[in-house]
Amino acid sequence: MSERPTMVVVSGMSGSGKSVALKTLEDLGYYCTDNLPADLLPAFVDSVGREAETPRKLAVGIDVRNRHQELTQVSHWLSQVGSMGFDPRLVFFDTEDAVLIRRYADTRRRHPLSHLGLSLADAIARERQVLKPLRTLADAVVNTSDLNVHQLRRRVITELGLADTSLSLLFESFAYRHGVPSDADFVFDARALPNPHWDPRLRPLSGRDREVAEYLDGSPEFGEYLQQVSAFLDIWLPRMRSATRSYVTIAVGCSGGRHRSVYLAERLAAHARASGWEDVATHHRELD
Repeated sequence: MSERPTMVVVSGMSGSGKSVALKTLEDLGYYCTDNLPADLLPAFVDSVGREAETPRKLAVGIDVRNRHQELTQVSHWLSQVGSMGFDPRLVFFDTEDAVLIRRYADTRRRHPLSHLGLSLADAIARERQVLKPLRTLADAVVNTSDLNVHQLRRRVITELGLADTSLSLLFESFAYRHGVPSDADFVFDARALPNPHWDPRLRPLSGRDREVAEYLDGSPEFGEYLQQVSAFLDIWLPRMRSATRSYVTIAVGCSGGRHRSVYLAERLAAHARASGWEDVATHHRELD
């Protein structure tokens, strides 16, 4: 990699895995921000560059949510970033239309261009047209059609020249009503734990919120469950290392995939990092 500070622009089709890519970069020590107006790219780099401890690795998400007419000027703004002493790179994430349509059906999310009154297929076609200048400009195009979350993380690491041989751990939360992740190596059921969903104050929140964390931390059952699962993984995860294995998925499920499973996955990931595992990520299927 270059000895100059790095600035990576993450772009691509909605539903192609850009959020996973940005989270991967954040886990790798990048200072990340998403959905930055493209014309503010040089100002962002300049502002961060004035910090006493300037991050040497920056990542910015720029996609179809931007003002469309400005996306044709990204090349100019990347040149400005280069003149500021950074090594700019643009990585574009793409996915086949049929896969994107299936992903939207599975997650029940709205496409960013749905406000235009377009069908999903037409919105995807319009997005391709809008993002064509960025795809043409990209230093690397990553097709995620056949990649799971682990494989996508590995591709991001490879494209940035950060490949290693360590075992990658993914702690993934999910809702049982939408099915168990097909690539899970270990599955833990959190439905026996107290459910924040039944507290009207906590129902709109998620396991990422402090109030939900305090609720669960106040439960003796949660503490006992966390301790026992952590002890199990402390024994068996090191035994998963092998010359042919590069990743392990630990899936945690609950009824809605928003509260118990999310917080438990975050706590288990934090425990793994504290135990010395370097490549640790979380993915919340019903939230991300």
